[in-house]
Amino acid sequence: MNNDQRSIIANLVDRSLNQAEYHWSNGGYKLISESRVGTEAFNKSAMDSAPSQIPGHEIVMEGETIVDDFIAIVADMRNSTDHMLTASNSIRLEGIQRVFYETSALLPALEKTINIYKGGVTEYLGDGVLGFFKKEEEKPEQYIYDAHNAAKDCLNNTLDIVNTALANRYDLPPLKIGIGLALSKALVSLSGIEGARHAKAYGECVFRATKLSGGNNVILIDSNLRAAWPSSKGGRLSFVLSDIGRGGVQGYRINVG
Repeated sequence: MNNDQRSIIANLVDRSLNQAEYHWSNGGYKLISESRVGTEAFNKSAMDSAPSQIPGHEIVMEGETIVDDFIAIVADMRNSTDHMLTASNSIRLEGIQRVFYETSALLPALEKTINIYKGGVTEYLGDGVLGFFKKEEEKPEQYIYDAHNAAKDCLNNTLDIVNTALANRYDLPPLKIGIGLALSKALVSLSGIEGARHAKAYGECVFRATKLSGGNNVILIDSNLRAAWPSSKGGRLSFVLSDIGRGGVQGYRINVG
């Protein structure tokens, strides 16, 4: 992430926190994501198609069957329930207000970072995000590099920007996140009731990435992504088997030698 991109993320975090404070002080709250502006303007009564944040599938048609290669990314905030339920004399913000401000800063910043690397976020998962990177025929290995670079920037640069803003404004301790990356084919289709159809991607990669996102400030990849990782002469990357994966899903840490 270069300095211009860091500035974009920092400005987004500031605007998101300003928006969160406004909504809180006016009796309501709503997460705002800059990269989603305009996507809610589509005609929700239309039943034949819907816009999508899934890379390479900006419009998904009703009845259309799409199967493609994707890397799913899940970035998940740690201990949000404790932040909401545990009182502390040393923290000015308590309960839902604290978690609301934390997620208001973190989730749009994570999404924007994923967007920088040509990924798309399809869902906010309460205190995390689900996103995808699509394999391109012209550069079939590029989405692996993009997903890895996005995950590294989410964990390092973006989390640092968010934590600095939360500390400066509210004297909050640093957030921790876990990130899971997993590769598989996924099916893209429309879901939901009539008049409110939305695009979703279904696949093993979503399940595995979710299970691998449970670490504290660590990135884990699944065995499919490890097997697909491009090899190069004199490469400095190595993969270390980890036992952090939940639900029996084995993950690997990436070490740079």
